[in-house]
Amino acid sequence: MTTMGDVARAAGVSVSTVSHVVNETRPVRAATRSAVLAAIDAVGYRRNSLARALATSRTRTVGLAISALSNPYFGGLVHAIEARLSAAGYSLVLADTHDDVHREAAVLGQMLERRLDGILLAPAAGAADGSLPVVLATGTPLVLIDRFAAVPCDQIAPANREPSRLLTAHLAELGHRRVAVVAGLEGLHSSVERLDGYRAAVAAAGLDDDPSLTVAGGSSQEQAHAGVRALFAGPGRPSAVVVLNNAMTIGTLRALRELGLAVPGDVALVCYDDFEWADLFSPGLTAMAQDIPRLGAGAVELLLARLATPSFAELAPRRLRVPPAFAHRDSCGCVPATLQG
Repeated sequence: MTTMGDVARAAGVSVSTVSHVVNETRPVRAATRSAVLAAIDAVGYRRNSLARALATSRTRTVGLAISALSNPYFGGLVHAIEARLSAAGYSLVLADTHDDVHREAAVLGQMLERRLDGILLAPAAGAADGSLPVVLATGTPLVLIDRFAAVPCDQIAPANREPSRLLTAHLAELGHRRVAVVAGLEGLHSSVERLDGYRAAVAAAGLDDDPSLTVAGGSSQEQAHAGVRALFAGPGRPSAVVVLNNAMTIGTLRALRELGLAVPGDVALVCYDDFEWADLFSPGLTAMAQDIPRLGAGAVELLLARLATPSFAELAPRRLRVPPAFAHRDSCGCVPATLQG
């Protein structure tokens, strides 16, 4: 087995110098570092990650606990996070919380046992009173992504309230009076904010404020599908629908198709979250498109900044917002143009 001693002899340096280069425990002159790295390649040395972790108290590994990995939105977010972590020399441990606070607690407990350098988390409803205080008490750097929670740690999430208000107001400007909303999972920060935006637009435009127009979509295809079918089976059908995440949009479109309702001819539709292939729909979906690369990279940057701070506990927590972009297509029932706030 190739050792650090073999690398040291090939590079003409001491074993301690090789160790400093491999484990990043002390700055080494650029020329010397290049010689060591060349020798590592030449002799085929592979560092012992476990020994390195014991020596430095760092594993160069970050955990990501997130829900519904089958959702295209979260799949894109995982890709953005992994790419930025990899560029910084970190590996990723991934787990699905299924948006269940008990499952989340178990996942985070396993990650803490592995002594990961930090954790990125899309918190489930109730996390602020459950697993989050436990993680923070260990001193493990934690960044919340996609949703905020009332805890003192770094957090990054999309803007929610204003984009959903603008989507609803756009339908009002087109003359719709009964505008339904398919709302996300109750208790999630993002669901609450997006529903608040819809309600603000309804009040401002004097639209029909009918409780039956609010469909509990549960942030899932299945629940949205059932809810929309029930809505359109009752009296006082809406002429337009705002859907507040992309999984629910799929369920909503499936329900409308099964009911024989055309979009936008029979029902205008706008949605929060975009799809990579949304412009291939007929009609194309009018949507608020999240900047997933910026959201994922931003979460990693928050974590890396904290890891780079010797006394990272003294670094004030930051909350960042990433605004989505309006993708104006055909499903709202008008000629695409710039949406004005």
